[in-house]
Parts: sequence; structure tokens; C-alpha cells
Amino acid sequence: MNSDLLLALDQIEKEKNISKEILIEALENSLVAACKNHFGKADNITVNIDRKTGEFGVFAAKEVVEEVTDPVLEISVEEAAKSFPQAQLGDTVQVVVTPKNFGRIAAQKAKGVVVQKIREEERKVLYQEYSAKEREVITGIVQRYIGNNVAINLGKCDAILSEKEQVKGEVFRATEHIKVYVLEVKDTPKGPRISVSRTHPELVKRLFEAEVVEVRDGTVEIKGISREAGSRTKMAVWSANPDVDPVGACVGVNGARVNAIVDELRGEKIDIINWSDDPATLIENALSPAKVVSVTVSKDPLEKAAQVVVPDYQLSLAIGKEGQNARLAARLTGYKIDIKSQSQVGDRFVKTADDYERRYGRVHYEEDGAYYEDDSYREDGEYYEDGEYYEDEYYEDGEYYEDGEYYEDEYYEDGEYAEDGEYYEDGEYYEDEYDDPEKETDQ
Repeated sequence: MNSDLLLALDQIEKEKNISKEILIEALENSLVAACKNHFGKADNITVNIDRKTGEFGVFAAKEVVEEVTDPVLEISVEEAAKSFPQAQLGDTVQVVVTPKNFGRIAAQKAKGVVVQKIREEERKVLYQEYSAKEREVITGIVQRYIGNNVAINLGKCDAILSEKEQVKGEVFRATEHIKVYVLEVKDTPKGPRISVSRTHPELVKRLFEAEVVEVRDGTVEIKGISREAGSRTKMAVWSANPDVDPVGACVGVNGARVNAIVDELRGEKIDIINWSDDPATLIENALSPAKVVSVTVSKDPLEKAAQVVVPDYQLSLAIGKEGQNARLAARLTGYKIDIKSQSQVGDRFVKTADDYERRYGRVHYEEDGAYYEDDSYREDGEYYEDGEYYEDEYYEDGEYYEDGEYYEDEYYEDGEYAEDGEYYEDGEYYEDEYDDPEKETDQ
């Protein structure tokens, strides 16, 4: 029977991942409780179970006295000398007091204690396992809706995806596999209570770590993320290795890497920009895909404010739908961003880049004079805006853009410009009658 006990404990240790030593200690404590009923008290009782044979014994600590007044706690000098020849008056000896029917009594008392201990250890093991996964992304299976919350099976226990941590508009089907971000794991009497999220910005970061090797090994570092779950995310990346393009590494060949994450987030747009220690450059990048004429950063570092000037036709794009683009850029950079168009600058508006630099302190432009647009929004002449695809051209608010040129009730043709009857050619101006020089010559 004792060998069977050890085999049973070994089996429990393998199946439940509960230490055998913990189970033996629980058995010893339960046997001490059984002794209390038998002897009336168990303050001086200890139970030892042999870890190799499974044999157990009950011992009572008794004081050697001349005259016994309490047989449970005391032993006479004569009785002590029979088992402990070296015992002296006042010594404490461990006397074997195992009852004859102790095996049956122990079995009855130990059952409930051991079962309870196993449950406690199971909860403890589960808590330790999942608490180690806090701030990580794990895959779960949708079980059912509980009111507006969703129960998700994580393997050994369930997690709760509360309504506030769900992306607006997302609907889950039973048995569907989804990735969730573990917010918190609490230890409760009924087991670990796990809260997960689909809206946390760290979810995007962890997905990129899993998908992009360069992010996982630290070659590319994600410096910041601002997110409006279900709609758009802006992410700034940086690499200490000059030979590594951090944006390209995250996008992948033909967008394979970022598209895998977009699919997991069910179509949420992801803007990836280059991080810069220069606030002006960072703010310009963060406002992509809008083109920026100038960025003026407050000289007071505590104020953390910046004024941005954009072309008139780029104002709505810089602000974004319901202010989303500007809002995400402000969260990403940590700056309060005031966006103005060139016409809003009013009389202070000047046309040349040099004038802008003198007035606003900094202008970003390329060598050919074309204003810079971050590569994360343009690749091989292709543009993406609000889910639509355009090649070397795009539309916004009824206005047409192509190759960086702007058209609204006006057109260019063969280097000539016309608007409302006005005609320009080679810097000359003609109105209505066109005053063609050739016609004057003929006359």
C-alpha cells in the first residue's frame, strides 16, 4: 500500500504539474489533524513519511519528568530510559505513538485535505504560468458571449475580453482563433482571472515582434506607437544599424509582413514612419502622408508644442478624418501640434523655401525642390489613402492630384496654365483676348 501511495503521488506530479514534496507535506499535515482527534491535542505531534519507502510514523515530543501529570506531554524517567538510555531529567524525547488503527483513520481524514491541497496547487501553478505571460500576446479560442463580454479559452483556463477592450465593430464566432494581449492576471480562490485586450497599443508591438525577425532580435526598435483600435495605428521605428531600413524591414517584401498583421487586426491601417531624435523631423514624419512645408518647435522644452505649415491642398490630409491623423501624430510625438495652411498664415506667408526657413526656422525639402514624403506611405509611385489605391495619382474632396501637382477648376497643358479665361505662357500673361504676340506682328 505504501508503494502504491508513492506511485500515486508520482502520477499526480506528472499530470497536474504539482511537486511531489508538496503533496507529501500536505499528507503529513492531514495526519497531524487526524491525531488531534485521537489524542485530544496535537501540539506536540509530528508525522514523518519516508520519501523512499512510503512508511509513516507518528511521534510525540514528551518531557522527561519524575512524576507524570499529563501523559500526552510528559514521560517518566523510567519509561524514557527503556527507549532512550541517555535521556536525563528535563530532556525532550520523540516517542512513537502510532495508533494500531491509524491507517484507516488517516485515510478518512487525509482525503479531503489532500484533494483541497491539489486544487490549491493547481490554481497556483496556473496563476504562475499565466502571470508570466502578462504583457504578451497569446492565441485563444472564442467560447461564447457573456453579456457584452467574450469568454476566450487559452488552453488550461478561460480569459475575459471585456466590452471596453474590444474593437468597435468586431464580431466573434464560436471556435474562432484570435490573438489577444494579456492585460492582467489575478489570483482568486476560483483560479486565475485573466483580462485580455484587442485594443491595447502593445498588441501591435507584440505582433510585429512575432512577425518581424529584425524587431524580435533588436536590430529594429519600435520607438513609439499611437493607436485608434480598428481604424489606424502610427508606429515609429529606428535602427542603430545604418545598413538596415527599419521601415522596409517592418513592411516586408511586397508588404507581406505588415499585411499579415493588418489581416490579424481585421483591416486596421498601419502607418510606419522613421523615428528621429530631432522633434521637427519626427513631427513631419508623423504627419505623413501629408506634405509639410515647415515645422517650428517651441524653444521651451516643457511646453512641447509645435506649429506646422502645410500647403492649402494638404490641410485636410494633414488633419485627417475627424482630426485622426493630427491626433495620432500628437500622441506619437508627445507634442501639441498646431497645423495651419499657407493661406491661414496670411500676410506673413512667403513663397520661397529660403523665406520659410528664415521665418519658421526649418524647412524640409528634397534637392529637386519637391517636398519630402515618407516612404512608408509611398512605394514605387503607389499611394494608399483611406483604403483606396492610386498609382501616381489620388483624389481627395473632389480635387485631383497627380505627380504632386494640384488641379481644381484649372489645368495645365503643354506647359501652359489656364484658369477662368486667363492664359500664361513662358511667364507672359494674357487675359480674355489673349493678346497673342504673333497676332500683333501680323497686324
